Amino acid sequence: MHSLTTVHITAASITLLAITFLGLRAGKSVRNASDFSDGGRSASALLVTGTILGTLVGGSSTIGTAQLACRWGLSAWWFTLGASLGCVALFFLVDPLRNSRCLTIQQMIASRYGVLSGIVTSILTTLGIVLNIVAQILAANALFFVLFGLPPEASAALTVVIMASYMAGGVKGAGLLGIVKMVLIYAGCLAGGAVAFHGLDWGAFESLFPAERYLNLFARGIGPDLGAGLSVMLGVVSTQTYIQAILSAKNSREARKGALLGALLIPPVGILSILVGYFMMARYPTTDPAQAFPLFVVNCLPPAFGGVILAALLIAVVGTGAGMALGFGTIVTNDLYLKFINPKADSRRLLWVNRMTILASLIVSALFVLWNRGSAILRWGFLSMGLRAVVLLVPMLFTFFTKERVGGGYVILSSSLGLAAMLAAERMSLPVDGLFLGTAASFFVMYLGWRFSRDGSARDYKEE
Repeated sequence: MHSLTTVHITAASITLLAITFLGLRAGKSVRNASDFSDGGRSASALLVTGTILGTLVGGSSTIGTAQLACRWGLSAWWFTLGASLGCVALFFLVDPLRNSRCLTIQQMIASRYGVLSGIVTSILTTLGIVLNIVAQILAANALFFVLFGLPPEASAALTVVIMASYMAGGVKGAGLLGIVKMVLIYAGCLAGGAVAFHGLDWGAFESLFPAERYLNLFARGIGPDLGAGLSVMLGVVSTQTYIQAILSAKNSREARKGALLGALLIPPVGILSILVGYFMMARYPTTDPAQAFPLFVVNCLPPAFGGVILAALLIAVVGTGAGMALGFGTIVTNDLYLKFINPKADSRRLLWVNRMTILASLIVSALFVLWNRGSAILRWGFLSMGLRAVVLLVPMLFTFFTKERVGGGYVILSSSLGLAAMLAAERMSLPVDGLFLGTAASFFVMYLGWRFSRDGSARDYKEE
């Protein structure tokens, strides 16, 4: 294999500095908590798409997908397929989300079922968010090793700094940088996919990659693969960052257009990344799968262009981790700090707390990565999406589509039992994805509460 050249490093460094500068500049336009959290509800459809894709298309969609493709072929597509379906689901939820007049999912739940239900779901959700940040830092470590030979400790620290800069402008800055990032990612994926497609020996493909494993969407089994796709889909609908993107739109029409455009743009990134994984396994079978995509860029693309794409991959990773941290900060600031610690905090104080909470979530995630080196990137991505879905999805949908006020105790039990069922299933390595069991348990509890409410026998836990 070839090594990095001065041209690679120079192009990558210039691109990283430019993106960091844009993020910091966007931060100067943020004067209060509203600007930071929902952009003043003035975003166009393109900015909505940029915010969604800026977070959703990251290390899991590119580096992680290529990594999994080296082992399981086409089934690695499920992450981006699930992400696309999640955007379709957001398209149909635009009106309920915007009509709620709430900033977070937990506020929607609390306004209907009581403050305690909002607190519990807020706390349970933070675990899923942190695990997604972990996946992005793992991907960043692989990139920094290829780029600069940095050890994991230095890579994690540098990633935290860049992620914090990326989120300086809040949701509007994330949308702007998301657009820039997606242009670069698509350029890299299209170029990489084309090179990989033409470089593969298709006549010998089946001997190298047996069809039952590498050309099978369900190579790992229908349960695990379908569950993985559904966990991403439901996780998107249950993730604060994507909800904020919908809320930031100037109107419902722009929000729907932004969600639909995101749904169309995501799947090609996955299939192009899979082609890169195939190519690297065919040409360099001893390659570490986690480094397949970045090493492909170094070895198979022109140095100047390759340097830009390496930086774009890093920004993809950074953008997703930073977007998750934005959702984390919004939940903690609005659902915990403002309600229970300092209810009289002014907008500038809330902005400061939001930014400090984001920084803390990044640092905790980086420490977690150092304790879990070498783990599969998509493992954490899928698990994160599933955790958020089993905690929030069912209570949120009952909020939107039922009139009865289910007792707050049912909501708390629904989220807690859903999470416990999913983690138990993961622990026991059952053939059925833990998402199915977790969601079924959550739905069962909420259904009981709904039926009792219709019979007039449930207590109303709503606090005025």
